[in-house]
Amino acid sequence: MAAIELKTREEIELVRESAIIVSKTLGMLAAEIKPGITSLKLDQLAETFIRDHEAKPGFLGLYNFPNTLCVSPNAQVVHGIPNKIPLCEGDVISIDCGALKNGFYGDHAYTFAVGDITPEVKKLLEVTKASLYKGIETFRAENRLGDMGYAIQSFCENEGYGVVRELVGHGLGRMMHEGPEVPNYGKRGKGKKFQDGMVLAIEPMINGGTHRIKQLKDGWTILTADGKASAHFEHNVALVDGKPELLSTFQYVYAALGIKSDEELPFRKEPLLI
Repeated sequence: MAAIELKTREEIELVRESAIIVSKTLGMLAAEIKPGITSLKLDQLAETFIRDHEAKPGFLGLYNFPNTLCVSPNAQVVHGIPNKIPLCEGDVISIDCGALKNGFYGDHAYTFAVGDITPEVKKLLEVTKASLYKGIETFRAENRLGDMGYAIQSFCENEGYGVVRELVGHGLGRMMHEGPEVPNYGKRGKGKKFQDGMVLAIEPMINGGTHRIKQLKDGWTILTADGKASAHFEHNVALVDGKPELLSTFQYVYAALGIKSDEELPFRKEPLLI
């Protein structure tokens, strides 16, 4: 993992610009996700959309990854490669997207339901997304990485879910992956202390069963070891004046899906106009 690079206010705004392009991309995709569409088609739509917004796809070619999106359905945790297999009613699909503009990256993810999903999987998605905000709430100057990891881990494990250990969040800025590593598990009071100017990609990856994972022979796709569904939600957050400030948003997704939510309000500098 690269060194921690504290950001100026101006640099934070540049990360925000790239993060909002990703937010808009996910919102555009939300309207397209339905039974019958392929993840490869979603990937093509995303690449065009990002380039139309004068940015570059952040994942395409990064570490030799072949596509714009990581698209991970059902038991896939992360890093799924887009393909020509149609999505089916009842699937869930995690879409992780990155964009690079003006030398800074945005990178976040949302797990979508494809049509109607089972109550069990719906709860997994709800708990995983709620755990993201539990983590963001701890991103304060008096706290440490272990406090964030503990908040996410305890919340999810109390619901009977598995918290992936091998994959973590990260710092974000001129590089897609900067320091520090941001685990979704930990002990309170342990780990590096948070500092103003930190920008993190906080991303709980939570499994419906065991926390254990395995990897496909493609070298990318990560699966749950027991075949149960997994969920993944990710935001980009800066520490400003000792408090967390959201740089990304799910509001474009919610606008496309007709969802009303005020979950982001405690972490916004000002209301986002859509």
